[in-house]
Amino acid sequence: MTAIPKKLVVNEQGAPLEVMIAWSDYQDLAERLGWDLDEKDVEYLREARKDWRSGNHEAFTALSELK
Repeated sequence: MTAIPKKLVVNEQGAPLEVMIAWSDYQDLAERLGWDLDEKDVEYLREARKDWRSGNHEAFTALSELK
C-alpha cells in the first residue's frame, strides 16, 4: 500500500482524536475502497461477484474480445 502523509490531531493528554490527510490522498483512497460508488454500482459488482463464484463466466466479456 502507498504511504499517505498525515497529521495526527491529539487531545490535551496526547490521545489521538483525528487524522488529517491531503484531499488528493483522500480522493485516491475513496476510489480504491469504492467509497465513490453509488448503490447501483455496488449492486452491479455484487451480482458480478456472484456470477464469477458460481461459474457463470459467460456473463463476462473476454479480454481478447475488447478493443
